[in-house]
Amino acid sequence: MKYFTPRHSVLHVVLFVLTIACAWAQTGNIRGSVKTADGQPAEYINIAVKGLSKGATSNAKGEFEIRKVQAGPHVLLISFVGLEPQQVEIEVKANETTQVPEITLHENEKELNEVVVTSTRGYKEDAVSPSLRLKTPILEAPQNIQVISKQLLNDQQVFDMLEGVTRNVSGVTKLEHWDNYAYINMRGSQVTAFRNGMNVQMPWGPLAEDMSMVERIEFVKGPAGFMLASGEPSGFYNVVTKKPTGVNKGSVQLTLGSFNTYRTALDLDGKLTKDGKLLYRINVMGQLKGSHRDFESNNRYSIVPVIKYLFDDNTSLTVEYTHQFSQMSAIGSNYAFSANGYGDLPRNFTTAEPNLDPTNINDRNVLAIFQHKLNERWNFTGQLAYYNYKQVGQSLWPSSVTPEGNMQRGASIWDALGLSKIGQFFVNGEERTGNITHRILAGIDLSNKDYYADWSQGGPLGGDTFNIYKPVYGLVPASALPTYDRSKSIRERGVHYNQSTTGIYVQDEMAFLENKVRLTLAGRYTNAKNADPYSESTDDNKFTPRVGVSISLTPNTMLYGVYDQAFLPNPGHDYAGKKFDPITGSNLEAGVKRDWMNGKWNAGLTAYQITKNNVLVLDTDHPDPTTGQLVYSKQIGQTQTKGIEFDVRGEVVRNLELVLNYALTDSKVTKDTQEQNIGTKVPGTSKHVTNAWLNYRFSNGALKGLGFSAGYQWQVERSSWYVFDGTNQSLPNYFRLDGAVSWQNESFSVGLNVNNILDAYLFSGSPYDLNFDGKKEFYWQTEAPINFRLNVAYRF
Repeated sequence: MKYFTPRHSVLHVVLFVLTIACAWAQTGNIRGSVKTADGQPAEYINIAVKGLSKGATSNAKGEFEIRKVQAGPHVLLISFVGLEPQQVEIEVKANETTQVPEITLHENEKELNEVVVTSTRGYKEDAVSPSLRLKTPILEAPQNIQVISKQLLNDQQVFDMLEGVTRNVSGVTKLEHWDNYAYINMRGSQVTAFRNGMNVQMPWGPLAEDMSMVERIEFVKGPAGFMLASGEPSGFYNVVTKKPTGVNKGSVQLTLGSFNTYRTALDLDGKLTKDGKLLYRINVMGQLKGSHRDFESNNRYSIVPVIKYLFDDNTSLTVEYTHQFSQMSAIGSNYAFSANGYGDLPRNFTTAEPNLDPTNINDRNVLAIFQHKLNERWNFTGQLAYYNYKQVGQSLWPSSVTPEGNMQRGASIWDALGLSKIGQFFVNGEERTGNITHRILAGIDLSNKDYYADWSQGGPLGGDTFNIYKPVYGLVPASALPTYDRSKSIRERGVHYNQSTTGIYVQDEMAFLENKVRLTLAGRYTNAKNADPYSESTDDNKFTPRVGVSISLTPNTMLYGVYDQAFLPNPGHDYAGKKFDPITGSNLEAGVKRDWMNGKWNAGLTAYQITKNNVLVLDTDHPDPTTGQLVYSKQIGQTQTKGIEFDVRGEVVRNLELVLNYALTDSKVTKDTQEQNIGTKVPGTSKHVTNAWLNYRFSNGALKGLGFSAGYQWQVERSSWYVFDGTNQSLPNYFRLDGAVSWQNESFSVGLNVNNILDAYLFSGSPYDLNFDGKKEFYWQTEAPINFRLNVAYRF
C-alpha cells in the first residue's frame, strides 16, 4: 500500500475541502437546556434531530448545542432511560443560533421498561465524556476516537480491564500481565492509562479498574495535545467512572461462572435531598474468582461512593472515593516456561505451590471536580485527585530450565507503594471574530508521582528436581519457602522512583463557512522531571504543536487530517552509564467518518504514520556482570509505524447492534546503531487484527426480549512483546470465538456467555534467556479453555 507523506497530505486535504465548501447549503445552530421535574439540570440527556444524524448530550448544567443543522423546520427528540421522552418543533435559520425553550423531563416507568428491552442506547456514542475536555462531537473531531459503551461491556460480561475490552477497538491488543494492571498495546507501543481524564500510569499500576464502577472507556488514538502532557505517541485510554444522574434508580447483579467464579454488584443512583441539590451514586462489588490453573485466584471487592452538590444552575462540586481491593495468588503464577518452544505444556501448568502466601493490593483514590459556568460562553473546571496504591506480596520467576524440563523455581518479595497527586485546571469557551467561531480550550496539568518497590529479597522455591513435564506439587514445606523481612517500611527498604510533570496548553478550534470547515491550532509546553534509582535525575522540556482540520462533506460525512507530537521522558541509562534522551514522536493521520441511518451507526477509516525517536529496547548483549540477568536497556534510534484502521459500531439494522473493526499495523525499526536490526518488527505488534461482536434482540412478539450474541478476535503475524529479532520467535496466529444468549424484560435480565467456544489453546509470550547462556528459552501465558458466565440482574 502507499502511504501519504507529511509534506502533501494535510495541504491537499485543506485545498480539496475549501474548493467544495462554497457549494454547501446554509446551516444554523441549536442551543437549549434540559431539567428534571424538580428544576435541577439534567445531565447526559440525548438530544437528536429527527431524520438527521445530528445530536448532542447535555452537560452537567443540562445544556446542549447542536451545530451545522440545515436551515428549515426540524423536530428535536429528547430521551433518557427512565424519563418521559419529548419532541420539540423548532425552526432553524441560516447563520443564526436557535434558542430552544427550556425542556422539562418527568420520570416514566413505562418508558424505562421499553428502553431496557430495546437497548436503544446501544453501542454507539456521539460525544466524548467531559473529562476529555472537548465539546466537539466525535464525528467532527480531527482524530480517531473510539468509545466503548456500558451496554457493550454488559453484553460481553467483561469484569475488568484485563479481559476482553480491547476487542472493541481496531488494532488494540492486550499483552501479558501480572493479573494486577493492564498492559495494552496500540499503534506500535503501550498506551497510557487514564482515569476520568487524568494520567494514572505508574511503573506497575494502578490496579486494573473493575467494570462495576465504569460508565464507558474512551480510546484516543495518536498523540493528543489537549489531554496528554507526556506519553506514548500511540495514544491513551480513558476510563470514565459512573457519576450521579439525578434519576432515582438502581440495579443488582449476580454472576456465577467457570473456575468457581462468584460475583455480585450493586448500583444505586438518585437524590439525597428533596430539592435535588445533593445527588449520590454508589457502586459496590464483591468477587471470588478462580482460574484454569491450580492454586490461582483473584478475589476482589470495590466500593465507589460519589456525591455531587449543585450550588446553583452554574456551579457544582463532585467528590468521588474509590477503594479497590484484590487478593491474588503469587504474581507470576500464570507464566509457563520451556526450553523447547511455546505451548508444549498444558494450559493448567503453573510454577506455584498450594502453600504460598497471596498478594494483597489496596488501591484507593479521591477525586474532586469543581465546575463553574463563568457566563453563557465560558466554563471553568478544576480537578484534584490523590491515588494510593499499596501492594504486599511476592512474585514467581524461575532461574533455570533445561531441555529435559528440570526447573529451578524462584520466589521474591514484591511490595510496592504508589502515591500520585494530580491537579487539572482549564477553561473552555466560545467566541466569534467576524464569521469565524472559536472554540477555545486552555489550562494547566500538574502531577507528582512516587513509586516505591522492594524486589530485594527472595530465594529458591524447592529444589531443581521440579520437572515441568511431570510436575508434582505440595512437596515444599513452609519451612523451605523464602521469608521476607518487612520490619522496615516500604519507603525505607524500597527502590524509589519519582516523576513530576507540568503541562500548559492552549487550543483554538476555528469554524469557517457555518462550521463546515474546522481548523485546530494548539500547543503544549511540558516540563517533566524524573528521579530514577539507577541513573541520575532528568529534567526535560518540550513544546509540542498540534494542527488539525476537519471538513463536513455532508451533514453525515466528515473528512479530517491531523499532525500532532508526543513527548515522553526516558529515565535511566545504558550499560555504560550513558543517560537516555527523551522519546519524541510525531503522528500524521487522515481519515473519513460517516454516520448512517439517521445516526444509528457509524463507520470510520483512518490512515496514519507514527515516527518515534530515541526508543528503548532490552539490551541482550550486556547482562548484569554480577547476576547475569538482563537489566539494561539500549536506545536504538527510531521506529516507524504505518497503519490503516477501520471501525463500525451501532445499530446497523433494526435490533442488530454491531462492533466490527480491522487494523493493519506495519511497525518496524528504521534507525539503529546495529544495521542488522533495521527493518525488523517492533516487539508487541500484530500486523493484522480484526474483531467483531454482534447482538440481536427481539423487540416484539412472543420472543420479545430474547437476544443472541456472537463475536471473534483474530490476530495474524504476531510478534512477542519483550524481545523480537524477526527470526523464529514470532507467535502463532490467534483466533477466539465467543457467544451469548440472553433474555430481559422491564425489570429482569439473564444472560449466558460462553467464551473460547472452539476450546483453542490461546497464549501470548516471548523468548527469554532464562539460563543466561546465550540460548533462548520461552515463556508464555495461556488463556482459559472453553468457559461460561451466567448473569442475572434486577433493575428498580
